[in-house]
Order: sequence, then C-alpha cells, then structure tokens
Amino acid sequence: MKQNLLIEILCEELPAIPFLKEEKHILKKWEMILDEYHLSAKFDFFYTPRRLVLVSEDFPERQEDQEVEFFGPPVAIAYIDGDKTKGLSKAGESFLKKCHAQSVEEIQKDGKKVLYFAQTLQGKSVQDLLGEMILKWLESLQFGKSMRWGNLESSFIRPIRSVVALFGQKPIEFELFGVKSGSHTFIHRDYGFDPRSFESLDEYFKILQEGGVILDPQKRREKILQEMREIEIQRDVEIELDEELLCEVVAITESPRAVYGEFDREFLELPQEVIITSMKENQRYFALYQNGKLHHGFIVVINSMSDDTGLIIEGNQKVLRARLSDAMFFYHNDLKRPLASYDLSKVTFVEGLGSMADKIEREKAIAAFLSKNNAEVLEAVTISKSDLLSEMVGEFPELQGVMGEYYAQAEANAGVENRNQAIALALREQYMPNGEEDSLPTSEIGAFLALSYRLDSLLALFSVGKIPSGSKDPYGLRRSGNAVLKILQAHCIALSKDDIYQLAKNYQSFDVEKLWMFLTERMEGVLRINASILRSVINGRETDLKKMMQKALALFEVFEEEEKESMLSTFKRVANITKEIGGDPKEIDLSLFQETQEMELYQALQRIKAQPQSDLKGYIKALFSLKAPLNDFFDSVMVNAEDEKIRENRKNLIYAIYWMFLEIGDIKEITG
Repeated sequence: MKQNLLIEILCEELPAIPFLKEEKHILKKWEMILDEYHLSAKFDFFYTPRRLVLVSEDFPERQEDQEVEFFGPPVAIAYIDGDKTKGLSKAGESFLKKCHAQSVEEIQKDGKKVLYFAQTLQGKSVQDLLGEMILKWLESLQFGKSMRWGNLESSFIRPIRSVVALFGQKPIEFELFGVKSGSHTFIHRDYGFDPRSFESLDEYFKILQEGGVILDPQKRREKILQEMREIEIQRDVEIELDEELLCEVVAITESPRAVYGEFDREFLELPQEVIITSMKENQRYFALYQNGKLHHGFIVVINSMSDDTGLIIEGNQKVLRARLSDAMFFYHNDLKRPLASYDLSKVTFVEGLGSMADKIEREKAIAAFLSKNNAEVLEAVTISKSDLLSEMVGEFPELQGVMGEYYAQAEANAGVENRNQAIALALREQYMPNGEEDSLPTSEIGAFLALSYRLDSLLALFSVGKIPSGSKDPYGLRRSGNAVLKILQAHCIALSKDDIYQLAKNYQSFDVEKLWMFLTERMEGVLRINASILRSVINGRETDLKKMMQKALALFEVFEEEEKESMLSTFKRVANITKEIGGDPKEIDLSLFQETQEMELYQALQRIKAQPQSDLKGYIKALFSLKAPLNDFFDSVMVNAEDEKIRENRKNLIYAIYWMFLEIGDIKEITG
C-alpha cells in the first residue's frame, strides 16, 4: 500500500551561500539512500531559510521482499582436507556464521562446487527504516562548516528544532539530533511563534500557505520577478538582474516582497562598480538603471508580511547611506595618492616567492619578452597591482583592477606622464577571464598583462612544487592555465614550448616539462574536442600554443565533415612504415624512381608543399587528398625493394608525407 510521505527538517536560518552550493545535490543524495534501502518512490524537494522538505505521493509501506544469495569458499577448502565427512574447516564455519544458517545442510547444495546459501529477506516497514534513512541523508549533506548545540556530539549546518515524518496520516516516531519527531510545524514569524499541528499532507500545505510561508522556491522566485517587473514599469527603470543574487534572496525568504528604495544622488560620483558591489555584497540589493546610466534607486527583497514597509525601506536606505559615505571617503583619499607611490614590497605574494613587488618584477620580465619591450605594456605592469593597497580595495577586495582603472584614468585626465586610457583599461583587464564564462581582455596591452600575471603565477608556483594534484588546486592554477590558453586564442601573441623554457630560467630550477604538459592538458577542457585529435597535435611538430589550438580545431572540423576512418586508414599505414625513421626528411632521388606511381605521388606532394597554410582546413584537406595517389603507390610499388637505395628512397618519399602531416599532428594518435 502506498501513501503520502512528508519529511520536514526545521532548523535555524540556513546560510544561503553554502546551502545553495549543496542544494542541487540534496534530492540526489536522498534518492541514493532510497536505492540503498530498496525503496522506490518519486520525491519533490522544497526549502525555505529554515526548513528542508521532502514530499512523495506514492511512498510504499514497506520494502519488497528480497532474494539474496551467498557464495562461499570452494568445497575443497570449506571442509577439513576437502572431506565432507570430517566437517567444516575454519573457512566453512566462517561462511556458516556469515549466513546465519542453522545447519551445514543449509549451505550444501547438490551440483555446487562452492558453499552456497539463499534466503528470502522480508522487507522492513517504513516505520522501522525512516529515522535511520533521514539521519543518513542529513549526515551526507556537505555544507562546509557545521555546528554542535546542547550536549550533542553530532553536528549540522544549523541547530535542528523540529522533525516531521508523516506517512499518510500517521506520524512516524524516532529521535534525530536530540529532537523527537512529531506532527507540527512553524509558520512565518510575523504570524506567530507557536507550533501548528496537522494530520495530513494537505493540511500541512494549508497551514504554511495561510501562515505566510511559500514553500516552493520556484514560486518565491516567480513572485520576486513579477514584483520587480512592476517596479520597473512604475519607476521607468531597468533592473540589473544578478542571477546569483536572485538565488540568494530566494533562499533567505519565506514570503518575499520586492520593494523600492533610494540613495542620495551625490553618491553617483562613485564608480558604479563600488555602488553595485556595496549594495550586492553588503545588503543584497539589486541595482537599477535609467536611460543606460546607474539610477539612484535599488530593489530590496524583504521577508516581512507588514502592510507598512516605510520603516523597513527607511532602515535599508540608512544602512546603505552609511556604507556609501565610507566608500566616498575612501575614494577621495585614494585619488589623492599616485599609483606609483604604493610600496608593494611589504605585501607577501606566496611564502617562498617574495612580495608583490617581486612578482611585479617577474611579470615585467615576462611582459618584456612577450611584447618585445613595448613601453606601454611595461608601464602598465609597473602599476598593475598598486590598487591592492588602496583604501577602496581594502574594503572591497573584489574590485582590484577595477579601481586601478579608475585611478589610472584620473591620472591620465590630470596629465600625469605615461598615463593614458589604454593603460588604464589594461589594469582592469589583467584579471580577465576570472571564470569559465567571463569575458577576455579586449586590448592588446590588457592581454599582455593578463598573460604575464598568470604565467608568473604558474612558473613561480611550479618552481616551488605547489602543483595541483587531484581535486586540490588552492592557487587556482588550472583556472590560470585555462585563461592563458583562451587569451592566446583571442590575441595574436606567440607562446611556444621554447618560450616557456626560456622564461623558466628566471625561476628556481624545476621540471619545466611538467608545466608544458599541464598547459597542453588544459586544452581539452578549453577546446572541447575529441581527445585523440588533440593528442595528435600535441605529439606533432607544432609547439606554439595558439597554433596548436588552431590546428586541433581545424583537424576536428575536417573530420566532422569527412569520413574519418576511411581517411585515416591509409595514413596510419604511412606512419607504421616509417616508424623507424626519425629526424628531418632526407632528400628524395628522382633518378631512382622506377614506377609512374612514385613520380605521381612525389608531384602531388610538391603541389601541397607549395600551398599556403593560412587556410588550415584547406591545407589539411589537401594533405588527405594524398590518399588516392598513396593507395595507387601501395598497390603498384614494392616499398621493400631488394635494392637498398631504391628501398630507402621509397621510404623517404613516404616519410616526407608523414613529416608534412606532423606539422598538423601525429595521425597515428587519432582514434574513432
């Protein structure tokens, strides 16, 4: 018999950010526990800031009976000396005990060469299982830090105050984290603090609805968005809809309401990133725009049922005014101080790798190498980290680079020597991209700064053995490697394997090959193409990272348009025949040709050599067009001729083809 099942874990307010990181796994973890306990039912998961709720409309009353089999040791081992008449050996007795069998006869089966036991396990009732299952589920949730309360040794993200497990109309009794399960819940605090009892799932939903709790987070989200749209129309503004912030306010409200507030227009003097960051990070406000410019208003999502929101809005405006006043003070102080005046020698980069001033010097060496001593690039690197010591970045660390741009712009406008808008923009762009979907530097100077910043971090940290392993990457070097590759893709900047080795000479001695392999391994995640195609390019002759990626993508696109297996078969034969030949191709002696197919293949090869590689796809297709003359060659020409000179000349002809393919990639590495 199947009935409704309601599980509610009510606790003190959950911190939104750690909860949201785990939220997508919560239902999956419950479903894993259902599988473990051989129970099948569809569940919905809901949450509010202080409750986790699982609901099923078809939960079984008990587990189904299970047929289980146990296979024991071979008969020769299970009995003393392999003789059944002498009784069980220690191995046999251990198996008997494991099966909880009552007699030897139960584990002896005719025709079996091993001890064997089968039994039917009767399914347990939900009443016997549910408390254990819920505890296991809660213990599986990973929220980062957890708390202990009272005299408990167990911990959870926040203290648990109430537990409900209602099967049909029957409360299931157990104890969890020192709390006995019951059949009561709590409504919105604006409506009261007393527990509200219920006897059915429908009654539970009704109590919450009438008590100001919107249980479904999707409905809370829709309500917020609808009220935001209404404010946009009423105020003639546009909201900057920050998805991350929206998820957060959904998670911290039981009955959300979007309301409008304002701050003094004078604060619009501040860089808009400062205002937006202060509103978002400190207050969870949404920024508004009017006619393309930041508006002096905001939207705050409150969790109050009061009809009079005036005091609430006034309180929020007062708090924001204080924060923006502080920001204005920091901003004006920072503008008085030249970027070049900050002393970064007292700011540690990483233990063992000196200060931020040392890092800047290393970045300048990289930037000089990559940009061929471009004066603007070197000037930008010199002041690139100055804003780290500004008062504004001290208050809002996430604005590093952003504030550097504003301060450099102010210096350029004031006529400071060696300052211009291009250098200012580069200070912001040095940290791009900062995430998987983040924008790339748009300017050449910004690209050089971003590369220098990340290449120094990679070289320096690899040189002191701080290399990512497994899931551990405390310095974000995988993200830095991805960023290097994406920037190279977007800009005309050369960075080869030899360049990496050359740059590494400025660091403590380390195995530079590990760093090269680390960068080439990152290509798979950046390009998202067949791994064997990428591997073929990595093992080819090309060592410039940008060109390697271009060739991998071109090769992938060609194979998307052509039948890969039929194209590869002939050329893998080429690779196998020449596998013992190494180094540069040797000169081919035309006077040793004996068959017309030799000359035809040679002439086809010469035509392709004369073809420019600017059109990579066209060049690759031209290489694969050698398939027909190659097949004619293999059909008509004996490669392993008796005459040694003729044999070597024919192999050299084939090797010349393989060598040209190696400019793109090693074809023998490519699989289906």
